Amino acid sequence: MEFAELIKTPRADNVILHRPFYPLVEGTLCLTGHHLIFSSRRQDNVEELWLLHSNIDSIEKRFLGSLGTIIIKCKDLRIIQLDIPGMEESLNIASSIEALSTLDSITLMYPFFYRPMFEVIEDGWHSFLPEQEFELLSSVTNEWRLSYVNKDFSVCPSYPPIVTVPKSIDDESLCKVATFRHGGRFPVLSYYHKKNGMVMMRSSQPLTGTNGRRCKEDEKLINATLRAGKRGYIIDTRSLNIAQQARAKGGGFEQEVHYPQWRRIHKSIERYNILQESLIKLVEACNDQSHNMDRWLSKLEASNWLTHIKEILTTACLAAQCIDREGASVLVHGTEGTDSTLQVTSLAQIILDPRCRTIRGFEALVEREWLQAGHPFQLRCAQSAYSNSKQKWEAPVFLLFLDCVWQILRQFPCSFEFNYHFLIMLFEHSYASQFGTFLGNNENERCKLKLPQKTMSLWSWVNRPEELNRFKNPLFEANSLVIWPSVAPQSLQLWEGVFLRWNRSSKFLDESYEEMINIIKYNKELQVKVNMLRRQLAELETDDSAQDDGMPESP
Repeated sequence: MEFAELIKTPRADNVILHRPFYPLVEGTLCLTGHHLIFSSRRQDNVEELWLLHSNIDSIEKRFLGSLGTIIIKCKDLRIIQLDIPGMEESLNIASSIEALSTLDSITLMYPFFYRPMFEVIEDGWHSFLPEQEFELLSSVTNEWRLSYVNKDFSVCPSYPPIVTVPKSIDDESLCKVATFRHGGRFPVLSYYHKKNGMVMMRSSQPLTGTNGRRCKEDEKLINATLRAGKRGYIIDTRSLNIAQQARAKGGGFEQEVHYPQWRRIHKSIERYNILQESLIKLVEACNDQSHNMDRWLSKLEASNWLTHIKEILTTACLAAQCIDREGASVLVHGTEGTDSTLQVTSLAQIILDPRCRTIRGFEALVEREWLQAGHPFQLRCAQSAYSNSKQKWEAPVFLLFLDCVWQILRQFPCSFEFNYHFLIMLFEHSYASQFGTFLGNNENERCKLKLPQKTMSLWSWVNRPEELNRFKNPLFEANSLVIWPSVAPQSLQLWEGVFLRWNRSSKFLDESYEEMINIIKYNKELQVKVNMLRRQLAELETDDSAQDDGMPESP
């Protein structure tokens, strides 16, 4: 398909752009296969807006005489308005934008056409390979191995080709366990706690059904993670009621009689359409211009967004507590093991592992626990809060995870190497990007699409020194301790950086952030001076004592 077929009017002049906090700008609007480009060539101020069509969630059309207005609502939650003279031009541009922003084929998306303008120092597709992660693990324990049982994706379509499993379990057993777990997602290692050797594993639900089906290989695999005389915890991210209902559909949960050393805990985390509805209600509340306090608070409460944050953080803290304080291993799963399971396992690692609070460590976590673990980004991030089409599989699962990380970062501002801009950047790229990192739903799809060969990795861009500086937290001081976030309602806040950034000016926040950086820089300069003066003082004292020693004693 040629993009030109979809572009009825490629250019319009005398278009007026409306954006929050900016004066109106008149300029030229151009449509390309992947971008909406607005440029103002005023002599006093040249302005350009480049908007990816894939970032457009919905558009609205209005007409007043021959003047057409197009309101564009984006997946990153901003809203822009274009006033276009001429009804025919307006209709043509609107229909072109609608067609270009809803392309079905992944291979027509911008990452397949994007060519970087920067020098590629590091190939991000090879930055966080399972073999590299396993090297770190094998330096502290020899009880695990890499399995290539899924090298052709035939055992589990949503798992990567390489997974980490107990050394005592062979590949034949893994194949049997895969038939006993939803979607073939057998238990694999998620995290090893160096402090006490406890582990966190993740999987999907067991297919016990109403007949109480069992799998001895599954029992053996899970028990292989236990120390002698120790119990483990199975954290099921569904309510007991939903887990019991799943049995009628062939799913279910681990029966105590077959897993006597494991205690099952149900912690309900919502999923799919409930989360999507929550996001829609929250964004609607944030865009409410009525300035009515009661209305704002009731809408915020009705969205239940902060309740979902609390549920996820509480469950992650529970998993971390079992591992660090109880000295027990943990298995986490819900139904498929691709959504709430990954929220819990990745947040537990943020709490427990200082490495995950560094920039590269966090990137490795996203790669390992989200991309390689098979979170279906293509399905979940197909639409954001403004889409008019009927929801299918959309859900802000990854955004909720990033919001939870922001809540912890806010409570421990010195323990993270990255700042909130880093988290916002990941949110934006998960919904629309020039990079191929978040395309596809799992490694299987990414391999078929040949993404590493045909697209650029987000990490190749982010990890360049000039970009990294934007994402570094000036307050960071490495903290090797476990950090325990508060999940009390009073401790949780609305993430203004995402939900209110297009509704109110961030001018004063930006200024205070700059001032903080200047103070830290000045403090470092003073510290250097103090150290230099101390050295000089120590040298002078040494010289004085040497002179005293060399002087003859008075008679």
